[in-house]
Amino acid sequence: MIIDPREVQYINSFSRFESFQEVYGTVWILVPILILVLGITIGVLVIVWLERAISAGIQQRIGPEYTGPLGILQALADGTKLFFKENLLPSRGDIRLFSLGPSMAVISILLSYSVIPFSYRLVLADLNVGVFLWIAVASIAPIGLLMSGYGSNNKYSFLGGLRATAQSISYEIPLTLCVLSISLLSNSSSTVDIVEAQSKYGFWGWNLWRQPIGFIVLLISSLAECERLPFDLPEAEEELVTGYQTEYSGIKFGLFYVTSYFNLLVSSLFVTILYLGGWNLSIPWIDFPQLFEINKVGAIFATTISLFITLAKTFFFLFISITTRWTLARLRMDQLLNLGWKFLLPISLGNLLLTTSSQLLSL
Repeated sequence: MIIDPREVQYINSFSRFESFQEVYGTVWILVPILILVLGITIGVLVIVWLERAISAGIQQRIGPEYTGPLGILQALADGTKLFFKENLLPSRGDIRLFSLGPSMAVISILLSYSVIPFSYRLVLADLNVGVFLWIAVASIAPIGLLMSGYGSNNKYSFLGGLRATAQSISYEIPLTLCVLSISLLSNSSSTVDIVEAQSKYGFWGWNLWRQPIGFIVLLISSLAECERLPFDLPEAEEELVTGYQTEYSGIKFGLFYVTSYFNLLVSSLFVTILYLGGWNLSIPWIDFPQLFEINKVGAIFATTISLFITLAKTFFFLFISITTRWTLARLRMDQLLNLGWKFLLPISLGNLLLTTSSQLLSL
């Protein structure tokens, strides 16, 4: 049998082309994920700067102003310092749990961003159970905090981890019931479908007007899930010396610090999506994405404007969260649990029953 050298060359070229196609496909899958992570990181840096500037204004003092113009590089400088600091390990602690805890907390929150529609068709994964994926994934973070507290071999850290778990369980149930009410109103658990269901009547089609009780309950539960004042009992500097973070230093402490802002940002985004119409311009009878979708340039412009609208609504709730931190005093642990189990849970359950009854009567 005689083999033509040109055929061998064609086969090798085809094999190289197939390998290149596989590598290109893998890289193309990773590019949106990397862009999303980069955007989230920049957003967290902006939130850290905003919190310092707003808190300085509330307390009538000078905020960050020396690191970069208006102090905008202060958060980046702090992150660089934490990155190069030494990581100390407790001599009698469980090193595996101690090291795994921060990573689990960060990864669980980052996975929530995969189902968030930032703009028209700008979503990493449009799942049929998108909102419940957020709740399921976010519930993993307290497990990482409990692992961190237990692995630190410190009673204050362990108490902080236990408080984080108890607080998460207490406020996840009302939050889930509020999300379930929104899913019943929208006839879908997809985040994209929930936003589109609010676009029919513009501003008056927001779920905020149809679910005002659920909006208030979810807003309070989100603050508790993010461990923001007045719900920062897992840290409580006066009682627990920052709780589960006590034995951490360097980049591991930085991961916990970033996780709190990741969680705050994702909670504000979900409030925007569930109750404020997401990316919609809120003008009735105007389909904003299709208004500019005449060509590719118009589609890009529409996506950019929609993204800006989503972020504007999100940062409005971030402003509320930041001002709340510097306005209200910390609750006691019994007050926190009573608020979750004796007030928010019955209210959210009653809201769900009312929503279900109205949906059944409308059939």
